Amino acid sequence: MRAGAVVHKRTSVGWLGVVLAASVMLISGCMGSIDPDEVPGVYRNDKMGSELRLESDGTFAATSVTTDENPADFHGTWEYVDSGAGGDFIYLTVEDDGLGMIAGIQLYPSGSDTVEFRPDPDGPPTPKLTKVAAP
Repeated sequence: MRAGAVVHKRTSVGWLGVVLAASVMLISGCMGSIDPDEVPGVYRNDKMGSELRLESDGTFAATSVTTDENPADFHGTWEYVDSGAGGDFIYLTVEDDGLGMIAGIQLYPSGSDTVEFRPDPDGPPTPKLTKVAAP
């Protein structure tokens, strides 16, 4: 009888592992993955008046982008980081103290042609920016 209880407990733990693994896959899938060749372009949030230009030469410029509390203008270089687990992101290296003590920031795809800043990877995302058609 006791052996049956142990088997039941192991089965429950096994199901818990399956549920947790599925949850992680769903969450990482929601973060999105994009084709690195499709990253360059202009992203905007008209409500916030924010614009981010990711150039094909690996440079970027951000205007009125809220990454923490106040809108800021900053620039630097960017690179696409393929995490291999579906949680790919774009790393922005900020130059000239554009954000004070922050030297880099992560930008996450959150859908088709949409990205969001996460100055604190464990914190909440800031407003989304949507890619606009080239003029």
